[in-house]
Amino acid sequence: MAQLGVKIGSLHLNNPVLTASGTFGYGEEFSDFINLDRLGGFIVKGTTLEPRQGNDYPRMVETPSGMLNAVGLQNKGVDYFIENIYPELTKYTSEIIVNISGSSVEDYAKVAEKLNELPRINAIEVNISCPNVKTGGMAFGTTASGAASVTKAVRNAFGKTVIVKLSPNVTDITEIARAVECEGADAVSLINTLMGMAIDVERQRPYLSTYTGGLSGAAVRPVAVRMVWQVHKAVKIPVIGLGGIMSGRDALEFILAGATAIEVGTANFINPKTTVEIIDYIDDYCQRHGVSDINQLIGII
Repeated sequence: MAQLGVKIGSLHLNNPVLTASGTFGYGEEFSDFINLDRLGGFIVKGTTLEPRQGNDYPRMVETPSGMLNAVGLQNKGVDYFIENIYPELTKYTSEIIVNISGSSVEDYAKVAEKLNELPRINAIEVNISCPNVKTGGMAFGTTASGAASVTKAVRNAFGKTVIVKLSPNVTDITEIARAVECEGADAVSLINTLMGMAIDVERQRPYLSTYTGGLSGAAVRPVAVRMVWQVHKAVKIPVIGLGGIMSGRDALEFILAGATAIEVGTANFINPKTTVEIIDYIDDYCQRHGVSDINQLIGII
């Protein structure tokens, strides 16, 4: 086999394949389908300081080559995760990464501080696409100052690897990437979902209860690859690529564009074995192309 190990901050991954938050539950849900220890790591569903019920139904709808979701970060809160979920996950050797969200900078910092105490949580992914309730609901990740403020607070609260997940719903994603890098982010992951809408023309109303939702799946991949390529050139920290990765070929497109690692999201709903199939494909690709180390391919475009 080729050497597939990569490094994200202080985090060492056995291979570059991760799972995208919100598409893989807490990991255990997929243990009947794949060996979770084969993954570089898995990112658990978005976790907040207090429990959240999420949005009203319907909150998911299929679209051409993709899907819209408006789940609304439904979860039982960080304390429930620590007491009930985390102990079950420590039996796996793959890295466990927790995606965190908040409605204020203080919320993010408190969640990060609690997770910092868990020895097997060596990294967190910070979702800055959440609305800042103190500034009228504008998402933290849509301004450089908002993204920087969250990153700074989390960096002060969490002593291990901090990954900041960037929103594509901005004018210049490289500006946001540079802002979080300056405040201590160890890596950035991109892209989060694109804002979209689908309308039922017979009923003459939106499919989603919230009218709009986040678009993911194969339809967004060319946009995601372009943004990964741009950000890789703009920052010195590692980039994790995601957005419409459905196969090993798709994953390699991101790696060649500059991604050190990738996340598989919507594909998990279609084929729960996608992640391990991608690992096998990357290894086969490296052997066919005479590549002894996956790091030789990162950003060669």
